[in-house]
Amino acid sequence: MTPAHPGRAASSASWNGHSHGSSDYRKLLAGLFFAGIATFAQLYSPQAVLAQIAGDVGVSAADAALVISASTLGLAIGVIPWSLVADRLGRVRAMSIAVIAATVFGLLVPFAPTFSLLLTGRFVEGLMLGGVPAIAIAYLSEEIEPRHAARAAGTYVAGTSIGGLLGRLVAGPVTELTNWRVGVFTVGVLCAVSAVLFISLIPAPRGFVPRRARERGTDLSLVRLLGANLKSPRLLALYAQGFLLMGGFVALYNYLGFRLAHDPFNLPQALISLVFVAYLAGTWSSAQAGILAARFGRWSILLGSLACMTVGVLLTLSSVLVVVLLGLVLATAGFFAAHAVASGWTGAEATVGRAQASSLYNLSYYAGSSLFGWLGGVFFVQWGWGGTVGMVAGLAVLAAALTVVALRPRNLRPHRTDSWLRRLPF
Repeated sequence: MTPAHPGRAASSASWNGHSHGSSDYRKLLAGLFFAGIATFAQLYSPQAVLAQIAGDVGVSAADAALVISASTLGLAIGVIPWSLVADRLGRVRAMSIAVIAATVFGLLVPFAPTFSLLLTGRFVEGLMLGGVPAIAIAYLSEEIEPRHAARAAGTYVAGTSIGGLLGRLVAGPVTELTNWRVGVFTVGVLCAVSAVLFISLIPAPRGFVPRRARERGTDLSLVRLLGANLKSPRLLALYAQGFLLMGGFVALYNYLGFRLAHDPFNLPQALISLVFVAYLAGTWSSAQAGILAARFGRWSILLGSLACMTVGVLLTLSSVLVVVLLGLVLATAGFFAAHAVASGWTGAEATVGRAQASSLYNLSYYAGSSLFGWLGGVFFVQWGWGGTVGMVAGLAVLAAALTVVALRPRNLRPHRTDSWLRRLPF
């Protein structure tokens, strides 16, 4: 029997996915939305209070940013093991275990007595958090009708942007009233509530067959699955998108707060926290990117998103606060749109080992966050904000070049434009 959708398990061939607008479709998107909040609120909540962490423990801006890099490094390392767990236990059960374990660590880690213990706790927290992004896109690809998968991926990414926004918005003002430890702990409580909502809402998987239930000879080893997804130039280019763009985006937000706290802006912490409202632009753009990609194709929407991000980053060089904020909104919208397209494209491009393909994308994504999130601080210390902006813009331009070279649609031919021009009435 031929599967209803390439890459679906053979024994679930009759299952073509939840239809758009159905009750389970809405529950699935709502559940993953809250999973995104539970994951990304705690992952990035310290970013809003890095200056306070630096002052409290007596470290530099680049060293304080290691609080973020430690967790994203743990997440990057954890995504492939979590994909194995998902293959054996099922997508939903694995994500549930991950989000519960991460929430427990999120409630405990803020009270680590030393900086080294704080970094260690954040690393382990990141390992646990890796279960959601490692599995979510593969789960979507198996449970949603193929023609609506891009839109569903955009909705999931919108949830991750809301999570990142809430974590920062809550941690900043609470820190202003108390201290950064209470601020980050408060976000942990919010994540616990979101985790409960995720587990309550998410439908049981129907398009997935556990490894132990597959027919002999149809199950590939991890090495073969990873190898298959590392041989495709197109998949490698998609992994590079995550590596370059996430690294630049995290660096942008890591060090913008340090800039806004000093001349010529001199903003207080409560107001600096409000710049993360720009994440709402990402919530909107990621959902819209999924819709537009389904209509116009992923390639053109990805290139447009990268252009938007690059222009926005360059605008933050201004000494006029309104222009800086406009640039931040554009950069955020462009980044989340690009991420929504690239992550969804990864699941669609992979023909075998979808969970491993998604894990490799996330491995690259968070490895970039860890590396460039720290390296942006080195640029900031050496050359100021202009150095950080130059690094971030350069990463976005490199991502665009890879998109043009390696991700051009297979059916796009140079003569098509000429044929279209010849049909014009002049």
